[in-house]
Amino acid sequence: MIELYVLLGLMIAGAIIAIEVKNLLSAVVAVGIVGLGLSIIFLLLKAPDVAITQIVVEIAAVILLIRATLNRDTAQKYCGSRPFGALMGVLFLGLAVVAALATFSSGLSPFGEPLMTVSRFYPIDAISGTGAMNVVTSVILDYRAFDTLGEATVLFTAVIGVLTVMRSVGKKKEEDLRENNE
Repeated sequence: MIELYVLLGLMIAGAIIAIEVKNLLSAVVAVGIVGLGLSIIFLLLKAPDVAITQIVVEIAAVILLIRATLNRDTAQKYCGSRPFGALMGVLFLGLAVVAALATFSSGLSPFGEPLMTVSRFYPIDAISGTGAMNVVTSVILDYRAFDTLGEATVLFTAVIGVLTVMRSVGKKKEEDLRENNE
């Protein structure tokens, strides 16, 4: 239990640093620390699927934010054609097609047939077991309530990270930058 409080303190410190620091790249790193702490907390709370979702969203968000931050600070150079990027795109597209063919050729169950036996339980017993108005509500709010809460937390954390980086307070105005360059 103490490790949750340590991680929570780390996350609060990272959030405060992300808000107070003037350098955008430092703010992105601080937001990444908050997301990493949140994913570890999900793992400690025995929600590995939410932790994996958090890690994937966090990695994608941090990469995009770092890319956006670096684009603000550095000038772009035209490099002409990019044969390596096109080659890698074709390679990954080919790998995706091969993986899809391998997955679908192994055979899928007929449409409407559940893949696992546990999924038969929900349509039959969800409404009577929970008292909900429909099956979707019973699954989301009763059977998977903590997962839904964790996923909502991941999304709100990502939104807060984007708002932190894109904030207008703390940015230098263009006139100030021109004065500094002169």
